[in-house]
Amino acid sequence: MENVPEFLTKAVEFLDARKAENITVLDLREVANIADYFVVATAANAPHLNALGDGIQRLCKDNHYRESRHAGTGNSGWVIADYDGVMIHVFSFEMRNLYDLEKLWKDAKRVEL
Repeated sequence: MENVPEFLTKAVEFLDARKAENITVLDLREVANIADYFVVATAANAPHLNALGDGIQRLCKDNHYRESRHAGTGNSGWVIADYDGVMIHVFSFEMRNLYDLEKLWKDAKRVEL
């Protein structure tokens, strides 16, 4: 495992423990300046998406991480949270296929945690 921010590891562990599907981590540091890392995951349904978004906010608050931005709801099909260079995207299955961030950022290195 490479040296990654503590928050990135905790966020991926949280998503995995809460049954998010197909969790992918992209290292954008060499290909973009929008963020250092993207975490992309899929929620099973709208309530699950809401719970994951709320849980990420709680994780940050409980660990004193500084939240930059948070947007979206289960009904929108996409929740995004930006925490100090780590952008977490949790999608419905349909919205993940529509936006296809892994294809859009295909030049980014994948990180295995």
